Amino acid sequence: VVHVLNCRRSVSAYDMAMESALVVRDRIGVQDFVLLENYRSEDAFMDNLRKRFKERLIYTYIGSVVISVNPYKQLDIYGEDAMEKYRGVNFYELPPHIYAISDTAYRAMRDEGRDQCILISGESGAGKTEASKKILQYLAQCSGHRGEVDRVKNRLLKSNPVLEAFGNAKTNRNDNSSRFGKYMDIQFDFKGAPVGGHINNYLLEKSRVIYQQKGERNFHIFYQLLQADSTLLNDLLLKNNPNEYHYLSQGDCTHVDSINDRTDFLQVQKALGVLGFSDVEVKSLWTIVGAILHLGEIQYEGDEEGKAQIVSKDGEKSLIRKLLDLPEDKLELALTHRLIEARQEKLLSPLTVEQASYARDAMAKAVYERLFNWLVKRLNSSLEYKSKSRKTLMGLLDIYGFEIFELNSFEQFCINYCNEKLQQLFIELTLKSEQEEYLNEGIKWEAIEYFNNKIICDLVEEKHRGIISVLDEECLRPGDVTDQTFLAKLTAVVGSHAHFITHETSDYEGRKTIERDQFRLRHYAGDVTYYIEGFVDKNNDLLYRSSKEALSASENIILSEIFPQSELASQKRPPTAGMQFKASLSDLMNILMSKEPSYVRCIKPNDLKQPSIFDDKVVSHQVKYLGLMENLRVRRAGFCYRRHFEVFLNRYKSLCPNTWPSWNGPLSEGVDTLCKHLGVTDAEYRIGISKIFIKFPRTLFETEDKLERRKHELVTTITARWRCYIAKKKYLKLKWASIIFQKHYRRHLVEVYVKRYRAAVMVQKHWRRFAMQRYFRRYLAATKAVRKFIKGFMTRKQPACPENMAFLEFVKIKFLKDLSINLPRGLIYIDAGWPASPPALTETSNLLKTYYRNYLASRLMKSLDAEKKSQLTLKSAASDLFKGKKQSYSASIPKPFFTTHLSQGEMAGMQRSFIPKNPDAGEHKFSFHCIKFDRHGYKPRKRIFIVTNSACFLVEEGSFKVKEQFQFSMMQSIIVSNLTDGLMLIRLPVDGETSKGDLIIQTDCLIEAVLKLALEADILNRVHIETSGNISHGMGEGRVGNITFTVGEPFVGKGKTGNLEIVTPANI
Repeated sequence: VVHVLNCRRSVSAYDMAMESALVVRDRIGVQDFVLLENYRSEDAFMDNLRKRFKERLIYTYIGSVVISVNPYKQLDIYGEDAMEKYRGVNFYELPPHIYAISDTAYRAMRDEGRDQCILISGESGAGKTEASKKILQYLAQCSGHRGEVDRVKNRLLKSNPVLEAFGNAKTNRNDNSSRFGKYMDIQFDFKGAPVGGHINNYLLEKSRVIYQQKGERNFHIFYQLLQADSTLLNDLLLKNNPNEYHYLSQGDCTHVDSINDRTDFLQVQKALGVLGFSDVEVKSLWTIVGAILHLGEIQYEGDEEGKAQIVSKDGEKSLIRKLLDLPEDKLELALTHRLIEARQEKLLSPLTVEQASYARDAMAKAVYERLFNWLVKRLNSSLEYKSKSRKTLMGLLDIYGFEIFELNSFEQFCINYCNEKLQQLFIELTLKSEQEEYLNEGIKWEAIEYFNNKIICDLVEEKHRGIISVLDEECLRPGDVTDQTFLAKLTAVVGSHAHFITHETSDYEGRKTIERDQFRLRHYAGDVTYYIEGFVDKNNDLLYRSSKEALSASENIILSEIFPQSELASQKRPPTAGMQFKASLSDLMNILMSKEPSYVRCIKPNDLKQPSIFDDKVVSHQVKYLGLMENLRVRRAGFCYRRHFEVFLNRYKSLCPNTWPSWNGPLSEGVDTLCKHLGVTDAEYRIGISKIFIKFPRTLFETEDKLERRKHELVTTITARWRCYIAKKKYLKLKWASIIFQKHYRRHLVEVYVKRYRAAVMVQKHWRRFAMQRYFRRYLAATKAVRKFIKGFMTRKQPACPENMAFLEFVKIKFLKDLSINLPRGLIYIDAGWPASPPALTETSNLLKTYYRNYLASRLMKSLDAEKKSQLTLKSAASDLFKGKKQSYSASIPKPFFTTHLSQGEMAGMQRSFIPKNPDAGEHKFSFHCIKFDRHGYKPRKRIFIVTNSACFLVEEGSFKVKEQFQFSMMQSIIVSNLTDGLMLIRLPVDGETSKGDLIIQTDCLIEAVLKLALEADILNRVHIETSGNISHGMGEGRVGNITFTVGEPFVGKGKTGNLEIVTPANI
């Protein structure tokens, strides 16, 4: 299968990109250092890097190497959209990005089946950890989405926060500095989907557990745990203040603004769940971390004999024993005594205060280191790919950068040794291998001188004479071994080495800069002075046997696994820390040498961790020790593309008629023939012994574009030929099939016609018989129905019987249906518009009418507001009182009732004149104009009738002078006639001396006035409607008058008989 590169950039597009790059070159520099005109000048190199950094362009290429400058702020150049933009695109097609090198390595691994690794290097704080995260996120995004694949990708991504929590810490150079080396192999299947992973860790800086420099912190997980919820802290017997713990407060920096320990702890807990950690494992993990904090609170004092005694407050010893589930006696023994085995005898030796403090700190370091190793092992178990099917690997190396501190100790020595090895690997795989490959292929080119740091690596790791070997021998030597004896022996063995300096071997000026307890190595990145105190102890890394016995007796599931009982049975001395690191580093180099490397070189722009600051001195130093100038000179002097003849010819042979479809001659001649046909000049390529070398990327792009066009031509030709073959084969097959089909189909048509004809005759015969029978049945049934209906109509008024039952049912149903269609739409139409019912449904019709009237009334009431409801209540009361009794009632129905019939001016006058003069009159309820007839002579007088809540007042119009008043209790009854007049008689007591007799009043609002007056006086049952046409009235002093009511020409006044005559029209 020919590997197809996803390079779709046309020549014109390349030209436009090049021209555009030249236009903006003076402002933002070039995106590939290979394009620098003065590529030998370090100043030009720095100037280009500075320009791009100022424009927030943090990525630049040196050929295929990515240079990344830490911006110390978030940039909007990441995310899913950016990933899709770089996905499947040629490395040089888009602006430099870490996604580009990720995609190139991923496609080479997926399409060509070659294991890859991406080496991320640089100083602490240069952004290596963030770069590895971005690469891991890109690989997760571009590798497809399926159920199992998503699960693996999620676990790979979730391993990062866990490892950062336990392996990273805040240093003076970096708030999230990796204090261990990490190499992760991501396993992919043949489809390019991640199926598993494996993590190797190197040299955890465990001394940080017990000591931190000023301004630095312990590992993140300790501070995160103290921000957990109160329930967990109570279970671990911890306080949430880091300053309470000795192991956390030595650096005087327990809080960092850029770190949210609470949020990070929640992320770690979530990640542990995703990675498959059980609740028991998580609880045991937190228990061990909490126990280490308590262990740091153990304090000692010496007794009279100098033996160490535990004097810690708050019962720290019992807390640790409880958390770690240790036997009661063994913990104190491990913290105050040392077990010595001599000639198969075990002796307990008490420790001094200094030795006991060392034993305590050694226990804390050993527990944390083994816990971290267990965590990595557990992560590998979660990421393990158990299938034996073929897989390819993508390695990510994120390891500590070169470190130069004010006080450099054993840890910095190991870290810088690791960086020397990585630099040596970089030299071998890029600079040296580049030259050797050209020489092996017989290609002439400009030789490049470079610094080979193998001499420094040999100084450190050479067997028997290297620094590590000397340190190891000194640690194993019997007798009094100190750091000073180690330095003396080291000076004797390697003192003459050009890259090794001590106070003893340096000249007079040099001795001013180096103390007697220091030695200096001239690393490729610069001179580093190491302080020898602690070298021997840290290399020995001793954990007393009594401590091992105590920890191996724990019931904690993790602690019992990392301190197995089998370890106690071994009498062999464990390898020293230096030898272990040297061996693991050797294994790492072998792993990296077995893969095709890609490089990300990280640079920090300043030591202040501030954005937009470019410190030339800091950057220049990193450019030097990263070997970037040497790399640039090699890339510029060499060829950008090389491939074996067979691979190159197989890929591009279709572009030349002489090599297509196959080439039978020597491969080198075939490649040369192909290049000449493509018009490639001799200056653009070279033919080696087994490979072709192309000098310019443009030549390769042009060739790729021609191949893409040729592919379309080939695809079109193959498609046309194949379609022609398929169409012809299909045509012949259809032709023969159609002849056979036509023959059989014609016979089939005849047979069908005959069958259908016979069937039609038979169907017609039976159908005619069926139609006649159906007609007869319908005729018979109709006759019976008509006869039954006629009999029912004739007997419809008789009681229900078999003869009229069906008819009555029909009539009832018809009535109900008609009623449902013709229901009256308003209350006033119910009586007139209700359909007439048959005699059998008279009672039912009346009930339905009543129900329907109630329904309409209820609906009407619900639609009314409070005022209208009050009006309706009064109207209803008026109806009950006057309907069918008083002829003028129907005329009052459409007239609304009012609180007063006075004008606004009259109401204002009443407020001014009546109310102030009659303060005890009560609350105004109703008032109206009226004509009051004198009891003697019946002279009419215009008055205003005022009703309050307790009395009635008859006042003059205008002046509102009270002419007559009486209480409700004095009212005996109210009498009106049944005619259309507006007269009412109010009966009052006539037996008193001051009584004037009954009150005769005429008003236009008689119905309203009588109703409201009766309601206020509570005499509704004493309202009398006289139908005799004559009403007598008392006039005082025992005299009686008469009022007659007649129908005729309207008249009101005293008649000839001396009575008050009221003549009303017949009706209104």
